[in-house]
Amino acid sequence: MPHVAKISYIVMEIKRDYYLKQLIERQNNGLIKVITGIRRCGKSYLLFNLFYKYLINKGINKRNIIKIALDEASNAKYRNPLELDKYIRKITSSDESKDFYIMLDEIQFVKEIENPWLPNSNEKIGFIDVLLGLMKIENADIYVTGSNSTMLSSDIVTQFRDKGDEIRVYPLAFSEYVTAFNNNYGEAWRNFYTYGGLPRTLSFSSHKNKYDYLDKLFTNTYLKDVIERHNIKNDKSVLDKLIRIIASSVGSLSNPKKLSDTLKSVEQVSMNPSTIELYLDYFIEAFIIGKAFRYNVKGKKYLDTPLKYYFTDVGLRNALLGFRQQEENHIMENIIYNELLIRGYSVDVGVVEYRHRDANKKEIRSQLEVDFIARNGGKNWYIQSALNVDTEEKRLQETNSLVRIPDSFTKTVVVKDHIVPWTDEKGIEYIGIRDFLLNK
Repeated sequence: MPHVAKISYIVMEIKRDYYLKQLIERQNNGLIKVITGIRRCGKSYLLFNLFYKYLINKGINKRNIIKIALDEASNAKYRNPLELDKYIRKITSSDESKDFYIMLDEIQFVKEIENPWLPNSNEKIGFIDVLLGLMKIENADIYVTGSNSTMLSSDIVTQFRDKGDEIRVYPLAFSEYVTAFNNNYGEAWRNFYTYGGLPRTLSFSSHKNKYDYLDKLFTNTYLKDVIERHNIKNDKSVLDKLIRIIASSVGSLSNPKKLSDTLKSVEQVSMNPSTIELYLDYFIEAFIIGKAFRYNVKGKKYLDTPLKYYFTDVGLRNALLGFRQQEENHIMENIIYNELLIRGYSVDVGVVEYRHRDANKKEIRSQLEVDFIARNGGKNWYIQSALNVDTEEKRLQETNSLVRIPDSFTKTVVVKDHIVPWTDEKGIEYIGIRDFLLNK
């Protein structure tokens, strides 16, 4: 019987109902459920513990749940696609009147092999062939997780075509994270904006241990994944320098040309902007960073450049900088960006153009920024992130772009302070980061 590793650290007590609900809604839909996301964000626990317990509580017999952790040495046999296929088919055919739930963790450990029936043909058999074959079994419901080195959103589209159903998992949202602190908001917030939401950080008690974990995780796992997936031979140090520059300028407008200039002036490294753009796409593919394009609200069009980059996990960003540059405004902005993605929004940076006259009565055109335009279901939500609006001057400064947007969609200012939510005379909402993150 395949072996399943036990996950014992503290985070495993945290519920992840948002993702569990997605798995439940997709039960027996005839598609391969593919759970993706940055490494160590809790995909395996979601499938092997939370979803497994749900099935058991619903009366599914344990014998009808096939769980295989393919990264375990004891399951090495099933890294051969033919052995995996044979094993699963044997169990599912034992009682065709019962539904079987197939859970395969770290599917990328299944290797491609030569088709033994077509020697010297160069035809390969891999996990894609196995999964597409298994989904034709009427009493089989298939769930897999995969690392970001070989199992990305782009892979699901191209290899599974219309047969894959992706569930994207993120590091812990603050509403999940705070439960590990008995809902002590202040302590949880300080830890969250410092160490981020990768679940394992909660199992370490000291700053040094958390730092070491995040630092080694990036170098030994995330960076290694990117290098191996794209067969990058000579630019490891450049990749490392590039991502640290992104970390130091999170939330700032940038583009490959600007990053190329920074690499040259700060690190004395010359690199073509097109190569930098390619490397940035690699980091995005691996779920390490995300990018927000700029959108002209009045012109209703996207602007090619510059754009903004944010980290999928702020703790990873902070560790890359040695926990220097702890500007809470930029970190808070990154956290809001991630929260919106978790909630299923697509997120852009807004640009509001307006004309006015200078002191000499000359008409000039200016641009104001809206931190985020969150879109979902044909509706927009305009959001500004501000540490505070404790003076009228500061409030008017933060809302200058919002009041110039000529539509009636919701406009919100999120501040650091825990305030009573209120709405001004122009319909702009004000809410504290605590309520924004906890009250979905």
